Amino acid sequence: MNAGEGFFAPPGACRLPAQRWRDGRLEDAAELVADEVPVALVYNGISHAVMLASPRDLEDFALGFSLGERIVRDARDIYELEVEAAAHGIAIEMRIASGAAMRLKETRRARTGKTGCGLCGVESLDWFDDDAFATDARQDDALRFAPEALHRAMAAMAVRQDLHHATGAVHAAGWADRDGELLCVREDIGRHNALDKLVGALLRGKLDPGTGFAVVTSRASFEMVQKAARAGYALLAAISAPTALAVQLADRAGLTLAGFVRDGRHVLYSHPQRLAPGEEGRRV
Repeated sequence: MNAGEGFFAPPGACRLPAQRWRDGRLEDAAELVADEVPVALVYNGISHAVMLASPRDLEDFALGFSLGERIVRDARDIYELEVEAAAHGIAIEMRIASGAAMRLKETRRARTGKTGCGLCGVESLDWFDDDAFATDARQDDALRFAPEALHRAMAAMAVRQDLHHATGAVHAAGWADRDGELLCVREDIGRHNALDKLVGALLRGKLDPGTGFAVVTSRASFEMVQKAARAGYALLAAISAPTALAVQLADRAGLTLAGFVRDGRHVLYSHPQRLAPGEEGRRV
């Protein structure tokens, strides 16, 4: 069955006319396609960034993005948050604390609406000396996971992605407990956005990300590791490969990074001591 065939449109998808070629014939069809909209993040009346994103779980997205950018330190820094339709997209209006507003001014980073590299707008290569590797969160060195927990969570992700099943066009990020039970999943057309939404969902739910681990249906890029480390995750498991800079950051941040988590196998790139056969998510 093709993406969209026989599915109701879930939030974040729309049905569009198309033509499908199969069995040597061209036929009219109605295909489910992932929505992609410009989303403006506005702080105290000032637009800071416009991102292309899936129009669902946007409150989670705003909070996770704000934390990942180190604009806010926790959910209490955001006094008000409203999602509003705009002329050409969606605006997320936030009123933030004065300290957070000062941090916003100090970032001096102007993001553009891309779902790829999140470093667009960095002003100088000097940023990679210190600021790029600052995480503001300390990972728990005593936390241990069983290898089977990673694969249990990744397998559960495959059945929890309603938007991807309908459209075939989005990434997902999930959070699992130490036993690998998948407790929260967020989807978006952008892998960075999906992880931001997951971070925000846990913050809004007052859940401690450091007591479990994150799984993502993408590669582990530098910014994915940066977001996970800053949010306080101890382990990030990716279905695909990491990049070299991502491995360097994970090592410096104290984050266990696992790649190619699929088919009962995985590769550990940093802090492998958190994963050992026979461990059942206990602390040493």
